[in-house]
Amino acid sequence: MKYFSTKNKIVAYSLEEAVLMSLPPDNGLFMPEKIPQLRPEFIANLKNENVASIGYEISKTLLGDDIPHDVLKKICNEAFSFPVNVVNVHNNTYVCELFHGPTLAFKDFGARFMSRVMSYLNRKHTTPLTILVATSGDTGGAVADGFHNVEGIEVYILYPSGGVSELQEKQLTTYGNNIHAIEVKGTFDDCQHLVKQAFLDPKLNDVYRLASANSINIARLIPQTVYYFEAFRKLASKENVVFVVPSGNFGNLTAGLIARKMGLPVEHFVAATNINNVVPEYLSKGEYTPRPSQATISNAMDVGNPSNFPRMIELFGNSWTDMKSSINGYSFSDDETKEIMKDVYEKFGYILDPHGAVAYLGWLAYQIENPDSIGVILETAHPAKFGDSVEKALGRKIDIPEALECLRNKKKVADFIQADYEEFKAFLLAKKR
Repeated sequence: MKYFSTKNKIVAYSLEEAVLMSLPPDNGLFMPEKIPQLRPEFIANLKNENVASIGYEISKTLLGDDIPHDVLKKICNEAFSFPVNVVNVHNNTYVCELFHGPTLAFKDFGARFMSRVMSYLNRKHTTPLTILVATSGDTGGAVADGFHNVEGIEVYILYPSGGVSELQEKQLTTYGNNIHAIEVKGTFDDCQHLVKQAFLDPKLNDVYRLASANSINIARLIPQTVYYFEAFRKLASKENVVFVVPSGNFGNLTAGLIARKMGLPVEHFVAATNINNVVPEYLSKGEYTPRPSQATISNAMDVGNPSNFPRMIELFGNSWTDMKSSINGYSFSDDETKEIMKDVYEKFGYILDPHGAVAYLGWLAYQIENPDSIGVILETAHPAKFGDSVEKALGRKIDIPEALECLRNKKKVADFIQADYEEFKAFLLAKKR
């Protein structure tokens, strides 16, 4: 399989180039030259598969022979070693729980797969690979866990000061060794901008081999298609299925669109955001207007210029009409988010995290005109990762899993910088002296 930039379809890149470069030189995003169809018999017999075997079939189909199939199967068995739970909350409303991995967030799927793919592709290089990643919450912890002590790879995680929950911050600042946390006085968009600038800086690229672990990296995106197939496999009904996706950088929704292009029979998608509503606004008006992000209780979605939007445009052939016929977009306030968390708990006994709550609201909005659809809401992180917000909304304490509780007494270790590129650049260059 070859890959091209969303800004230039003429130049072709190998998998190794696309993954280890992360971004093409023109600052576009890498996309496969085609989205191949899965074997019809595979789709028909999904009931006989599991998460790892689904991951292997998808990655084998998308990657071709770029990674030997025995190596790829081993990668998938290691990366997808935890379950995807699908819970029927009420009637035709389902929640797909993606938080049963080691850091209790859906990012574990992408980070664990990507770390192993990068390690394989990097095996012949003698100089270290340096990964720069911006996080609005869960990406940082998943990347820290997935890449911890991976030989030949150093990781720098940038996160907005005060912009992640306490336990999210502990997840990305307590690993040490090859994992380095950088607290940025600014927003997630500032962190993302610093990372993108670094990739385009000739001086930095002279001294570092830079790569990204954000969903701008195609190796992070591919494994996120897996849980769409797994959720579909577990549904009692296979007709009129709508996936409702809480969205920030829109990597999750983009992966769902790829899954559908590969053959998953999805009826529709719903993009649910908080007040950072750039994409719902585009779907409504046909105008894409990035703007500074605003802080909310669903902080992982506090993104004002979603990185994966160019991929979404590419998948729809730059047609706004085609995109809006496949995706409904809705946005909601913090007050609405808190209210639905309380309402769902009191009516059905199910605890949503703030991001899943935004998606639940999106499903209710879509259901008004589509009452016969089957809604699958992606619950992207364990509610305990946002304990303060959830407990305030519910008016009660919630249980904290041991995987999070054990972080409380660990010491945070992070460098602090302003949201200034020259300061960030000087920081990285000083590490090479």
